[in-house]
Amino acid sequence: MRTYLVVIDNSDEARLALRFAARRAQKTGSAVMLLAVIPPQDFVAFGAVAATMADEARQEAHAIVEQAAATVLAENGLTAAIEVHEGRPAEIVANIIDENREIGALVLGAAAGNDPGPLVAHFAGSVAGTLPCPVMIVPGSLSIADLDRLS
Repeated sequence: MRTYLVVIDNSDEARLALRFAARRAQKTGSAVMLLAVIPPQDFVAFGAVAATMADEARQEAHAIVEQAAATVLAENGLTAAIEVHEGRPAEIVANIIDENREIGALVLGAAAGNDPGPLVAHFAGSVAGTLPCPVMIVPGSLSIADLDRLS
């Protein structure tokens, strides 16, 4: 089964990408995989502080992806697969795509404005031609009505 991989965070553009992917999955009989990436923690001299910060980041990432999965279920009737990983976001996404041949598309939301975001810049840049699946970039400037019309 083809799977749409969506990278989720708290941004408006991620929510648009999620809506687009879930609607496409529903219409095409596909699945949705939601990925939250916890960036590597900066070095903190005190271990307990670092552990607390890492735990808070994990809890927040899980909350974001679980809320996104609940939205997909409520709006589209689909049960999304959930992945939460810690590391460099571009490397994590590339590894998941390489390890899961059912990923049919990587769906990313581009921030409205001059900087689309690091994942969009990375996957639409020099590596775009080497990926085993298409990259779908959802513009952050789209209205819900326009997005629904396009999906």
